[in-house]
Amino acid sequence: MADQRDYYELLGVSRDATQEEIKRAFRKLARQTHPDVNPGDQAAEQRFKEINAAYEVLSDPQKREQYDMFGHDGPRRGAGGFGEAFGGFGDIFDVFFGGGQRRAAGPMRGSDLEYRLQISLEEAAFGAEKRITVERHEACEVCGGSGAASAASVQTCPTCRGAGQVRQVQNTLLGQVSTVTTCHRCRGRGQIVTEPCRNCQGQGYAYRTRELQVRVPPGVDTGTSIRLSGQGEAGAHGGPPGDLYVVTIVSDHPVFKRSGLEILCDVPISFTQAALGAEIQVPTLYGPETLKVPEGTQTGTTFRLPNKGMPALNGRRVGDEVVQIRVCTPTNLTEKQKDLLRQFAAAGGEKHGEDKSFWERVKEFLGS
Repeated sequence: MADQRDYYELLGVSRDATQEEIKRAFRKLARQTHPDVNPGDQAAEQRFKEINAAYEVLSDPQKREQYDMFGHDGPRRGAGGFGEAFGGFGDIFDVFFGGGQRRAAGPMRGSDLEYRLQISLEEAAFGAEKRITVERHEACEVCGGSGAASAASVQTCPTCRGAGQVRQVQNTLLGQVSTVTTCHRCRGRGQIVTEPCRNCQGQGYAYRTRELQVRVPPGVDTGTSIRLSGQGEAGAHGGPPGDLYVVTIVSDHPVFKRSGLEILCDVPISFTQAALGAEIQVPTLYGPETLKVPEGTQTGTTFRLPNKGMPALNGRRVGDEVVQIRVCTPTNLTEKQKDLLRQFAAAGGEKHGEDKSFWERVKEFLGS
């Protein structure tokens, strides 16, 4: 086992990679090294087997934990290592009963793709039409994804006669046993291509960059997924393409904060407005609104503007905007202004900077 490559290295992921990262890396490598994509390439076929073995271990949390602890040798409790676990006793059943073989013939659906789309808070509130650019595998426009130069160059496999599998009869200690295995010549497809398509070199697909239109509905949030059916990777052997999932990421706003369907907004007002009351203009996503601030308003006081928040994604309701007042302490006062404030304080019978209720609470606390 010493000459085996590290499974994490084979998949090109770190040892603390998430299951999603491992899955994504495996899919990418499998598409590149699959025998159907590299007909006749023994090195690619061997590489495909190696990454399959790595994924089989790392995608299973229990097997992965054992691999992290013991490496390729496994826990060695009389059963051998990972190599024997996947190629020892199972191979005996393969020989006698043809187990473990899976036919690769038939159409295969293409992989799904994900695209992260950055949008503004306004676009999240009111919806938008966005254009995005994606890179993906598409069916070859010349051969239609068959990988063949013409229909005449696609022939029934003479080895398996189109079945994709071959049956063999072997004499064993248990007697005569019939086994069924995937046809090595057509690799389970039941057909062979005698003349590959020159445009795609027999792969059946080409890498393309496409510009797509995406409709962002009102009410989306960060993490909302918009599905574009059939806009993912091309399918194999005539299979349908996968889907494209556009995941929205809502940018921070310089004025507003979002909390579910509510829009939060801090509005500064002057000391005079807070003390005497005033009518002020506050911003909303829908334009400025007039808000009446009663006299004696304190910092932290909140007011609710109905139906000025975010719409629900289903369009059934609209949230509110919550306005929080922040009283601004004046700075850089003139001597006249300071004198007027001192007169104001004296008229109220208070000492400069004194909060009677606060000090009464302190005395009660100390007395207790």
